[in-house]
Amino acid sequence: MSAVPPMPPTSAPESVPNHLAWAIVSTVLATCLCCPLGLIGIVAIVFSSQVNGKLNQGDLEGARRASANAKTWCWVATAFAIIGLLLNIVMLATGGMQQYMDMMQQMQQVQ
Repeated sequence: MSAVPPMPPTSAPESVPNHLAWAIVSTVLATCLCCPLGLIGIVAIVFSSQVNGKLNQGDLEGARRASANAKTWCWVATAFAIIGLLLNIVMLATGGMQQYMDMMQQMQQVQ
């Protein structure tokens, strides 16, 4: 019986998260729930899409920077989505847009 010596460990390329799914979801939610300011998430999508290309080129440090920037912009878009959700909840809890319009008409009639 002959034993095969184990292969030496090969250095696998380091995995750097690209956060692309998070960037897309947070951009869509922020835009739908908040306002056009949610489109700031497109910046996160751009940085996310750069990560794999930089890894393929062997630019590990550039991929890490792009990943960190994508994560930061994902958090910004997520914050807009949360703010938009809270504003929608408050709007619905206080009677919605119709009550706001009624209040504005009353204020105009008083003047």
